[in-house]
Amino acid sequence: MIQLAELFEPGDTDKIRIAVQAGITHAIVRTAPLLAKVPRQEYLSTLRRVKDEMQAAGLVFAGVESHPVSAERVKLGLAGRDEEIENYIAVIRALGEVGVRTLCYNWMAGLGWYRTRVNIAERGGALVSGFDIDDARHEGLTEWGEIDEETIWANLEYFLKAVLPVAEAAGVRMALHPDDPPVSPLRGIGRILTSAEAFRRVLGMHPGPANGITFCQATFGLMGEDIGALIREWCGLGRIYFVHLRDVTGTRERFRETFHDNGPTNLAATLRLYHEAGFDGPLRPDHAPTMQGEANDRPGYAMKGKILAIGYMKGALDANGIPYARGFSG
Repeated sequence: MIQLAELFEPGDTDKIRIAVQAGITHAIVRTAPLLAKVPRQEYLSTLRRVKDEMQAAGLVFAGVESHPVSAERVKLGLAGRDEEIENYIAVIRALGEVGVRTLCYNWMAGLGWYRTRVNIAERGGALVSGFDIDDARHEGLTEWGEIDEETIWANLEYFLKAVLPVAEAAGVRMALHPDDPPVSPLRGIGRILTSAEAFRRVLGMHPGPANGITFCQATFGLMGEDIGALIREWCGLGRIYFVHLRDVTGTRERFRETFHDNGPTNLAATLRLYHEAGFDGPLRPDHAPTMQGEANDRPGYAMKGKILAIGYMKGALDANGIPYARGFSG
């Protein structure tokens, strides 16, 4: 069944407690800051401590997100990429041993998810992020200069050839996130995961169950894809392992984020689609507005907007009779 999740870092005590109080049962954890400080021989013990922290809070440690260890040299095809792959293989094995089955990763080289503004006024003056391709062009090239799409494709294939067999043996599902925003090039760097056809190409590289998708719904919507059709197609193949639920208004070239209940997509209807298509995994509310009284130092990740999103999602699931994992009920 659907597992309501949220993204945490180890030590996010207040955020974890608030999320559990709001009904979150599963933790997706950003482990890179911790694992960057230890040798690969200590990945297993470090991840066990993370699992203990989440369990003590009443959460299932369900997955990791944003690369558990660095992969930037692999993405860019730089010297040292094989060392990064060895670290990645070690962390996949450690995740499997700890019992963490979902690894959300991306292939946005040089730049991660990217916005040109983070202070756009939404409903009632809440702050959201947005993107304008003209503003991005004015930023110019990054330090990496121009990199074509085929180079990025080759680097991804090199990585997957090395890690997917290991993930399969470890029982870890690799869930690839689309490029956000789905435009190419972005400041000179080719972005390859900008269409459903690109994901079909990735799925075709390795047919095994370790190779899957993080379905970031708003990003696929910005591509102009039929979200419902993709949910049915990829859930039918058993390849959607993780869902990011959010909404945006605009086009891939110019858009802004919205509240979960204030965008153009009927999110309640898409939740019903996930259920009907047989989705079985973690689903988290993605970027939410920064609301009154909150700092905007982590745009999209303040908690008041997330609480609204969690309540909205739970209400939609209950109203539609959709079962989902529940926590403490005493």
